[in-house]
Amino acid sequence: MKSDYLNEISVFVEVATQGGFRAASQKLGMSAGSVSESIRRLEDKLNVRLLERTTRKIALTKEGEVLYRRSLPAVTDLESAVRELNDNHSAISGKLRLSAPPGCGSIFLNELMIEYSDLYPQVELEIIYDASKVDLVTSGIDAAIRSYAILEPNTYAVPVGPKLKMSVVGSPSYLLKKGTPREPSELINHDGICYAFDGAERLAGWGFTGDEGDYTVMPKPKVVVNDLTSLTFFAEAGLGLVYTYSTFAEEMVAKGTLVSVLEANISTSHRYTINHLSKRHMPNRLRALIELAKSKVY
Repeated sequence: MKSDYLNEISVFVEVATQGGFRAASQKLGMSAGSVSESIRRLEDKLNVRLLERTTRKIALTKEGEVLYRRSLPAVTDLESAVRELNDNHSAISGKLRLSAPPGCGSIFLNELMIEYSDLYPQVELEIIYDASKVDLVTSGIDAAIRSYAILEPNTYAVPVGPKLKMSVVGSPSYLLKKGTPREPSELINHDGICYAFDGAERLAGWGFTGDEGDYTVMPKPKVVVNDLTSLTFFAEAGLGLVYTYSTFAEEMVAKGTLVSVLEANISTSHRYTINHLSKRHMPNRLRALIELAKSKVY
C-alpha cells in the first residue's frame, strides 16, 4: 500500500468516528476543506464512494462501513504504538482520561487521584463521572472505572479500591406499611428504588447468597435513578427499598431514618475495577495509575 493511503485512511476513520467533517477537522487540527479533499482523493484512488454527504450530516456507504470496520482497529493500534514510543522516551506525562460512576469518587477514587497527581505532576487529569457504557476504542477514554466488570472485546479489568459491603434498607414508615421482608424471595412483592447504569432498561442487580450460592432477586421498580445519593434520599422518603453500598446508608441507619433488612442474606462484597484496553500499548501514565491502585491496602 502506498504511504499516502495511510494518512487518508486515518482521516477517513476520524470523519466516520466523529460523524462529520467539521468535528473531524477540529480533532485532527486540519481545515474542513482539507479533510474533505483527503476523503475525495481516497475515494478516487479506491474508485468507490465511501460517504454519502448532505448539508447536515454524512453517512457511510456499504463500502465505507467495510473500510471503517476493518481500518479502525489498525489505526487505533498504530496511534497507541506511537503514544507508547513517546511515553517510553519521556517522563510520565500527557492527559489521563478516566470515566467513572459518580459514587466511587467519595469512596476511593478522589483520594487515589490526588495521590497520583502528587506522584506524577506532569500528567493532566480528566475524570468524567458518568456511569454510562464507554467504548474505549473510539471515545478517547484511557480507562473506565466500574462497580462491576463490564468487559468489551480485547479489554481487561483490574480490581481496585476497598471491598464494599452491600445493604438493603428502607424507611420505618415504608416497612410499617409494606412489611419487613424476611427472605430475599419476598422482594418481588416490594417497591424498589433501583440504580440504572444507562437507563431503565439496564438496572443494577440485587445480589444475595444462599445454600446453593449467589443469586439475584429484583423488587418492582418504583423509582429508577442513576445517582447513589438519590437512592437513599428516596428511601428515607418512604418510596421503597434500596440495595446500595453500606457506606452510603450507614449514617441514616445510625440515625434511624433507614432500617437495614436481610443482612444475613447479602452476597459477598463488591469491588470496583479499572477496565482498559490491551496491555500491548498501554500508556505509561495509565500503567502508573494501575500499579498505584493495586498497591493500596484498604
